[in-house]
Amino acid sequence: MIQGEDIQKLEERIYRDSAWVEQLKEETATVLVGQEKMVERLLIGLLTGGHILLEGLPGLAKTLAIKTLSMAVGGKFSRIQFTPDLLPADVIGTMIYNPDKRDFEVKKGPIFANFILADEINRSPAKVQSALLEAMQELQVTIGPNTFFLEDPFLVLATQNPIEQEGTYPLPEAQMDRFMLKVIIGYPARNDELEIMRRNLKSNLESSRIKAITSPQTILESRKLVGEIYMDEKVENYIVDLVFATRFPQKYPELSNLRPLISHGSSPRATIALGRAAKALAFIKRRGYVVPDDVRNVARDVLRHRIGLSYEAEVDDVRVEDVVDAILKKIEIP
Repeated sequence: MIQGEDIQKLEERIYRDSAWVEQLKEETATVLVGQEKMVERLLIGLLTGGHILLEGLPGLAKTLAIKTLSMAVGGKFSRIQFTPDLLPADVIGTMIYNPDKRDFEVKKGPIFANFILADEINRSPAKVQSALLEAMQELQVTIGPNTFFLEDPFLVLATQNPIEQEGTYPLPEAQMDRFMLKVIIGYPARNDELEIMRRNLKSNLESSRIKAITSPQTILESRKLVGEIYMDEKVENYIVDLVFATRFPQKYPELSNLRPLISHGSSPRATIALGRAAKALAFIKRRGYVVPDDVRNVARDVLRHRIGLSYEAEVDDVRVEDVVDAILKKIEIP
C-alpha cells in the first residue's frame, strides 16, 4: 500500500515536472480567448494519449485551438479536411509507381504526424473514418505489404458540426467509443467575445507567433508520471459505479427511472478513460492523488458519447447530459 511519504515525494516530482502546463496555458491564452476548458481537455488527451472529439458550431476556434496546441508542444501538425470524396489512401498513404526505379514505393499520408486534426470527420464515408480510427486504436498503419508505426506522441483531434447533418456520415457507436473525450464547445461569454473582436480588429489573430513551450519527449515523460498518480480504492469503485449505473440503473437507488431511457450503457473503455482522465486532471492541478471531484469533472465528457438513448428518451426530449447528471447526483460520492 502506498504511504503518505510516497505521495509527498510524487507530488514534489509532479510540481517540478509539470511547470510546463501553466506555461503552455499562458502561451495559448495569447491566441485563444475564453477557451480554458477546451485547452484543459486537450491537455488531458495529450497526457493520456486519448483522442478527442470536439463538437461545436462554426467559428468557435476549434481548429485554431488544436493548431495552437501543436505549436506550443513543438510537434508535427497535420490537418485533414474530411470531404465526401476523400479516400482512405488520402489519409494513410498509398503505393505509387516510380518509373525511374521501375518499382512501387510508399508515399506516406498526412496521418504521419504528432497531432492530426480531422476536420469535420462526419463528412466522409465510413471507409475513411475506419481507416483513421484503426490508426487511432492500433497506432500503426499498413500500406501495401509494409506496416508503419505512427509518431509518438500521436493524438487525433476530430471536429464535427452538430447542425449541418445533410450529406454527413455520423460515426456509429463503436467508432465513437474510440474517442476518449467528447467535448462540447459553446459560445464565448460576452466579455470574451468583446476581447476576441478587439484582438482581431487590431491585428490578424494568428497562431504563428506561438512559441514551443515543451517537447514531445517531455510529454512522454509526463505520461509516466500521470500513470504513477495514486488512486484510492474508494475512488476506483466510484468510477465503476458510475459506469455500471449507465448499464443497470435499476440496481441503484433512485435511478430506476432511467432504465426506459437508456438503450445501451458505457463500455469498459469508459471505465479506463475515466480513470486516466481523472489522473491527468490531478497532474494538471499538480496533485499526486485523485479526488472524486476529478472524476466528476471529466465524467460528462467521457460518458456523453458512450450512452445510447432509447426512443422514449427522444420523445420526451431527454438529453444524454441529463442522464449523466442524474447519475452523478445519485451515486454516492466517497
